[in-house]
Amino acid sequence: MIGAWRHLLRALHLKTLSLWTPKTCFSLNAGAFWTSVTRCGLHTKPSMPPCDFTPERYQSLAYSRVLEVHKQHLSPMHTAYFPEPLLLHQGHMEWLFDHEGNRYLDFFSGIVTVSVGHCHPKVNAAAQRQLGLLWHTSSVFFHPLIHEYAEKLSALLPEPLKVVFLVNSGSEANDLAMLMARAHSDSTDIISFRGAYHGCSPYTLGLTNVGIYKMDLPHGMGCQPTMCPDIFRGPWGGSHCRDSPVQTIRKCSCAPDCCQAKDQYIEQFKDTLSTSVAKSIAGFFAEPIQGVNGVVQYPKGFLKEAFELVRERGGVCIADEVQTGFGRLGSHFWGFQTHDVLPDIVTMAKGIGNGFPMAAVVTTPEIAKSLTKHLLHFNTFGGNPMACAIGSAVLEVIKEENLQENSQEVGTYMLLKLAKLRDEFEIVGDVRGKGLMIGIEMVKDKESRQPLPREEVNQIHHDCKCMGLLIGRGGLFSQTFRIAPSMCITKPEADFAVEVFRSALIQHMERRAKLKF
Repeated sequence: MIGAWRHLLRALHLKTLSLWTPKTCFSLNAGAFWTSVTRCGLHTKPSMPPCDFTPERYQSLAYSRVLEVHKQHLSPMHTAYFPEPLLLHQGHMEWLFDHEGNRYLDFFSGIVTVSVGHCHPKVNAAAQRQLGLLWHTSSVFFHPLIHEYAEKLSALLPEPLKVVFLVNSGSEANDLAMLMARAHSDSTDIISFRGAYHGCSPYTLGLTNVGIYKMDLPHGMGCQPTMCPDIFRGPWGGSHCRDSPVQTIRKCSCAPDCCQAKDQYIEQFKDTLSTSVAKSIAGFFAEPIQGVNGVVQYPKGFLKEAFELVRERGGVCIADEVQTGFGRLGSHFWGFQTHDVLPDIVTMAKGIGNGFPMAAVVTTPEIAKSLTKHLLHFNTFGGNPMACAIGSAVLEVIKEENLQENSQEVGTYMLLKLAKLRDEFEIVGDVRGKGLMIGIEMVKDKESRQPLPREEVNQIHHDCKCMGLLIGRGGLFSQTFRIAPSMCITKPEADFAVEVFRSALIQHMERRAKLKF
């Protein structure tokens, strides 16, 4: 009944605006509904869809004190979005609330992590129930939840991917997959794409090929990058090449059943095999769609041929599903299925636990046995009762609420609407993706495809936040907006997001025009 009432409220999509307030972009009404406000200009701003949830009042550290503690005691790395970082207080499904009571539509879901919604009632209930039974034990003792979860997860993967290793993060999962590949192949070299992100641990930094994550000290030995087959920014590719409802506006002479760009990129992959690695290799890592690099998609058929070439060298093929898995792409539960390939190892994290620290590696019995010959693998927290209870609840919610189907329907709907903005604005170079994993690449102009300067992208990003929309960033130059909301979002919320983004683009073009005079 609660769920039905919630969806009825959302379907109403009330159009209301509240008054501007000097300190915040939004204000809280006395009732259960929240409405949007902005200080980002004089235009009429898109009104925020209703939300049937009232957060608790914030009663913790003052904002100034948070900044002080962060400066003194936390990592000095600058990772926060916006000049004045958001101090978040509470979440409810696709919504976030900050310390001042402002409401935001979360279209980045904790970096593609909150798969079924912040504090989803069923996931919350599973966690609370398990808290009263058993928080922790390790694999030296058995508990039924790990066995139940392993059975549920393996049932979602094709044969022979049936052996599950539970760990705590995507980096740890990819670390373990690297070790498995080397143990099974008795080789060292592993290939990954330029622009790939597979983790920030000392081992996986070798696989990650994004400049800001590289360092001067030795790390990740035995990893070799290869050209990313980027249809928009790479040397080849065009309007027939990728598996997406929206194609790039670049022209190409490819036919639907014969992609010349794919053939060219395969030649580059062969060149890497011939020049940069040993005759026998350990494996090849690939995200089905690159996340951190800005939702980059490859030509249709590329991964299938690349996997064949890797296996000819004795290597294993690893699909990094940390961002693409669990139904997010809509058409399939796993990203590798969209490429018609069967990996030897699959890694997963983020959406697996809806924000709870949980990850997994799934492989074949043969590869699992190869690892045991070299290592007694043990993980203190992997597969603990809390993680397995939460992971099981997430799988149940995805199925019961048809979230994969919702990703397909709402994601395609939003992609087609965003493509119209690409046609309207010269600085929107490309719109791409599948389901609820979407990239919007910003450029100086469509002909050059040069990245829009970071300070201009920052302004657009900030304007979206001021209107109540949180989106992510990606790309080698931070030039791509990343959209990856929880899979429970609705079309009215997608409409609001597109309206906000369009308003931010209009404001930006007006700023540009003023600077010329």
